[in-house]
Parts: sequence; C-alpha cells; structure tokens
Amino acid sequence: MSEENKTLSRRSLLKGVGAASLLPILSACGATAVSKGTAGHVVVVGGGFGGATAAKYIKRGNPAIAVTLIEPKKTFYTCPFSNLVLAGERSLDSIGHNYQELKEVYGVEVVHAYAEDVDPVAHTVRLSTGSTLKYDRLVLSPGIDIRWDALEGYDQAAAELAPHAWQAGEQTRLLRRQLEAMDDGDTFILSAPANPFRCPPGPYERASLIAHYFSQHKPRSKVLILDSKDNFSKQGLFTSAWQEVYGDRIEWVGLSGDGKVVRVDAQKREVETEFGTRHKAGVLNVVPPQKAGKIAERAGVTNSSGWVPVNPRTFEAELAADIYVVGDATVAAPMPKSGFAANAQGKVAAAAIVASLEGTSTVDPHWANTCYSLINPDYGISVAGVYRLENNEIVSPQGSGGLSASDADGWVRRAEAEYAVGWYNAISQDTWGTRL
Repeated sequence: MSEENKTLSRRSLLKGVGAASLLPILSACGATAVSKGTAGHVVVVGGGFGGATAAKYIKRGNPAIAVTLIEPKKTFYTCPFSNLVLAGERSLDSIGHNYQELKEVYGVEVVHAYAEDVDPVAHTVRLSTGSTLKYDRLVLSPGIDIRWDALEGYDQAAAELAPHAWQAGEQTRLLRRQLEAMDDGDTFILSAPANPFRCPPGPYERASLIAHYFSQHKPRSKVLILDSKDNFSKQGLFTSAWQEVYGDRIEWVGLSGDGKVVRVDAQKREVETEFGTRHKAGVLNVVPPQKAGKIAERAGVTNSSGWVPVNPRTFEAELAADIYVVGDATVAAPMPKSGFAANAQGKVAAAAIVASLEGTSTVDPHWANTCYSLINPDYGISVAGVYRLENNEIVSPQGSGGLSASDADGWVRRAEAEYAVGWYNAISQDTWGTRL
C-alpha cells in the first residue's frame, strides 16, 4: 500500500471512532510524519476517562501532533468501582491509574499541575506552576465541581465531616474509615441530588454495596436514602433487588415522600428535609448538586446551567472556538454523565481535532454506553444505550439499548457482575493502558 493510501486509510478509521465499546483499533504505524511545527499543539486538561482518552487517540491519529496533558494527580482514582472500596471489597489502589503508557508509548507530555485559567482569545492556558502554554486546540475534561452554595450548611469544611466521595480518592478513604468506625445499629444516610449529576445510578449502587458491608459486619445497621427526585436510573431493578437481597435494610424516600434534603448539620450528622423532618445518621454521605469543573467556567464555556453546551458532532464548545469539552462537564443528554460516555466523547473530539489540524472532514459520530451496577459483588444489573446524531442533536434511536431483564435467573445476575469487572478492566486499559 502506498504512503498516501495508508494515510487515507488511517483517516477513514479515525473518523469512524465514536462508540466507547471500541477498544484501540488504530496503529501509529503507517502514519504520515508531519513536523511538530506544522502538525500543531493540543493541550488537554484533565486526565480522567475523557481527557486521557482524547490525548491518547490524538496521538494515535497523528503522532506528529504535540499533545500536553495537564493533570494534578499522579494517580487517577476512578469513581467506577469506588463503591466496592467503600464496601471493603477492593483496595483504593486497585482503582488507581497512572500515565506511564501515555508518556512512554504514545509520547504524550504529562504535566502534573493545575490549569488555573484559559485565555480563549490568546489560545493560552496558565498553570499553577506559573507557566503558560500556547495551544492550537484545547480539550477540557474537568469532570465535576461541587455547588457548595446549593445546600445550606454544606461547604468544603462540612465535606470533611459528611463526605460526598463523589470525586474518588481522599474522600473515598474518609467515608470508608467512617463506615468502619460506626456503631452497629446506627443508620447510614445518603442524600441524593436532583438531575443532572455524575453517574446517575451511583448513589443506589453505593447504598446496595454498603448494605452488603453491613450484612457482613454490622447486621443491625440500615441504609436510608433521601432523594431529591421521584425517579432514578434502573429504579425497578434496584428496588426489587433490595427487597430480594436485603429485605428492609434499605429504605428509599423520594421527593414526593419528603426526601429532598435542604439543610445539613455536618457536626451533628443531621439533615433536614423540605418539610422540616430531621434525620440523624451514624455516617452521613451527602451527594450534593454539581456543575462542570472550575476550569470550564474560567474558560468561559459554561452557560447558566453550570454545564458546557457543545457541538455534538465534534464536542467543540458552543461558546468558544478551538476548545473541545468532553465527559461529565458537557450538556450531552440523553448520554449520561458516565466514564463510558466520557471515553466515547474523547474519541470523537480526538477525531475532530486531528481532522481540523489536517484540514480534512469528519463523519457523523455514534456512541454506545453500558452502565453496570452491583447489588453485591455477585449480583449485577445493567443499562445500555446507543446514540447517534439527528438534525445535529444526540438521540437514542427507538428500540435501541435496554435494561437487564427484571425476572432474570441468579446465574444471569452473577454473569452481569463478572461482565462489570471485564468492562472496568477493558475501559481502563483503553483509557490509561497497562500499568507500567
């Protein structure tokens, strides 16, 4: 095959990348060499599922493009499977990932610092180190930030007493220590927010796995979920599984039942609901309202919702040219705010950026998302979605996707728990690679 045909073949493959279920399909071999000066410089802020994937796939698409990944943490801990850490079924180290393969195999420059500001006119990013980077294209994958002003009494100091653990790492450690220290017979209270928020099924999987921990180590303790909504992801599957596996150990109170928490007293581990009911916890886990990570606001790409509207064909921000935003920070419904979706969006943005720097066009992307939730380590449920563009909007075609069967046999639930582990291993390798 001629070098020209190899290049065309590579570009055709890259344009088709979209569904996160695709593991690496591109090869750096056969790519047309372009000098660093003419290929361009891409800065990626955020080394999670979206940012690390974008950095990797830009280099796979055109190795001559200079890519700098800005990520303060040397080890990235994933929210997926962090609930197993809380339940004592996994170590925190088992959900930690580094950037060695991105650096050593793909040639991504990794800078461990905070991105403090973006100048979308000058095309620069200012870092906590004091240095400033110039970019041709910028990818922001900042994840979420907490709306500290949205829930009375809940600020950063309160989070050290009533952790949210919605950003994995130290908060995960803190909540795990509190669960271990709580008295048998005390109640674990989880306050769940209104939509949208990161990982829609996450609070309910957390409740399930903490109930599993209690069943083994604190048999008199219970779980109370106070929810700011009346419907949640995989609700029927969760509630029937709770009754089947845990009996009355888990209680869920929705919005119409006075489940909306409006006030938190972290010192007393108490919450107050909309109609004045007070609940006291042995351990209090507040999952607060959220918004796009701070750097998205600094870049001027968030709207009044606190999230980032994007062009769904490329994931370029609607409010600033040459800035692409992927992952939880985006407005991309009906795609959920999940690691799987972030990985898929990172690939779409990577394809669009490579094409824009090479002066070529892209095809309409498509995506898939599968979300597994564990009731206990041997009982899994899932929801799957397929998405495509129609009239420049993301839609889920009628009849696509679906839920686990409500009447599935036990071996199916066990199989789905195994599939969850396989999914986690595969997407982690696709995003960060094999640990070196």
